[in-house]
Amino acid sequence: QVQLVESGGGLVQAGGSLRLSCAASGRTFSNYDMGWFRQAPGKEREFVAVIRRSGSTTYYRESVKGRFTISRDNAKNTVSLQMNSLKPEDTAVYYCAARHFSRTDYDYWGQGTQVTVSS
Repeated sequence: QVQLVESGGGLVQAGGSLRLSCAASGRTFSNYDMGWFRQAPGKEREFVAVIRRSGSTTYYRESVKGRFTISRDNAKNTVSLQMNSLKPEDTAVYYCAARHFSRTDYDYWGQGTQVTVSS
C-alpha cells in the first residue's frame, strides 16, 4: 500500500501561484511514477502532469504547459506541483496518484485538495 496526502490548495486570484505537495508513505517511493490529476465540478477527472520515478521525464496536459511544473524529491518521498499564472479554468480538486513503474494504471490516490482561482 502507498498512502498519499496532498496539501497546499486554496483560494487565489487569477494570475497568482500555488504550490501543491503530496507526501507518500508505505512502499518504495522511487519505484513509482507520480501523477497529478484534477476534477472540476460536473466534469470528469483529467490528467494534469506526471513525473517518472527517476524524476528525469515529465509530461503535461497541453493547457498547463509553461505554467505548471511537477517535481519530486525521492529522499523525502514527496512530489510537488508548482502552478503559476493560474486561470479560473484551473479551479478543481487536485489529486496526487502513484503508479508502479511496471504498470499502466494508477493504483493509489490521495484524498484531494481544492484549488479555487477567482477572476
